[in-house]
Amino acid sequence: MEYVNELDTISAGAAKDAALKVHRLTFMEATMMVVGSTIGSGVLGLAFASRNAGWPVLLTWLVVAGFFSVISMLYVAEATLRTARPLQLSGLAEKYVGKVGSWLMFFSVGATSFCSLIAYTSGCGKILSEFFGISVELASVLFAVGATTVVWMGLKATGVAEKYLSSGMTAMLIILVGASFLSARVPVADIFYTHWLYAVPVFNIAVFCYAVQYIVPEISRGFTHDPGKLVPSIMAGAGISFFILALVPLAVFLMLPVGDITEVASLSWGQALGSPVFFVIVNLFAFCAMLTSFWAIAESFLTNMIDRLGFKSETDVRTRALCLAVIVIPPVLLAYSGLVGFVNAIFSAGTFGGIIMSILPVFMLRRARKHGDKLPCWKCGWIAHPVVQALVVVLFAGAGVYAILSIFGWLPAAW
Repeated sequence: MEYVNELDTISAGAAKDAALKVHRLTFMEATMMVVGSTIGSGVLGLAFASRNAGWPVLLTWLVVAGFFSVISMLYVAEATLRTARPLQLSGLAEKYVGKVGSWLMFFSVGATSFCSLIAYTSGCGKILSEFFGISVELASVLFAVGATTVVWMGLKATGVAEKYLSSGMTAMLIILVGASFLSARVPVADIFYTHWLYAVPVFNIAVFCYAVQYIVPEISRGFTHDPGKLVPSIMAGAGISFFILALVPLAVFLMLPVGDITEVASLSWGQALGSPVFFVIVNLFAFCAMLTSFWAIAESFLTNMIDRLGFKSETDVRTRALCLAVIVIPPVLLAYSGLVGFVNAIFSAGTFGGIIMSILPVFMLRRARKHGDKLPCWKCGWIAHPVVQALVVVLFAGAGVYAILSIFGWLPAAW
């Protein structure tokens, strides 16, 4: 087949007429969008989730899951670079693997988005409630309204907000980890135990932390003016995310005996550091981690809805308001509805959504190489070898099988 040039007017026309509009991002904004989408409430639960397996086991899985998840993200990156029209994950899936694949991808983005937004709304609501002495429900509503305002303003506003808040979050992490190392209560030798019997569930959690393929088309849309920056921004964001995901549990292990680690580490970690200042910083870090992830997820889910449901333009006020209402209001209601069983079902769906989101890009890349619109400025190279693609499918499919077996109680719990 014939490809058009990267700067051909056909591509420019396709972008101009697309429902999703182009908003330029800087390299730092794009990088921090990757960090913001990866670092959410999950980072605060990693220490508790890996306390039986041990920190070395967690570190091993963060490397393995991170490596293959980034490969999956780069498959999406090449597919977007071969596509003239700005599309989200569900739109790319429809173009390259058909309507069934598109609806599967839309389900995966929606499920992971809803389960995450429920956690962020509840978590940030509790922090605001504690600091300002208001009810958790009111605090959650105020948080949701404030966070949604940034998303309403669009991709550029979200990118700028991510840049500043994620940078501040990284600075706070350096302070907290440094303080934990200097005032460690647990001997270093005591945190390097490994119990591999509990290892596989920890891998599944690491997979869920890295399941942010939905952010790639979003930042690709911000680099239509300079597509060469797409892959470096993904790599930089993934690298920063890895260090945060590894260092937060390590700092918690250094400060708390295994039996004292709570499900949400921010409270016990902040109390163990002793000083009220550190307690405030820990909770501020937790709040920023959840807020930045809320922005990235809500922005991406918004554009996925517009793409998959066939709305004409993301700039239409009624369309944008309707989509954001569907995205934000249900998590607020579900967080305090008492429908625990339904919420747990959403979280289970989120796990499978992350697995689908990691596997489908393999098939999207294959079709994009045959039926893409243009020559890309970057190609995956050896990481797109059939053996590597097979490993991606087997690894994430295995995580799905484990999740199914654990639901029926046929495997040992990790914590």
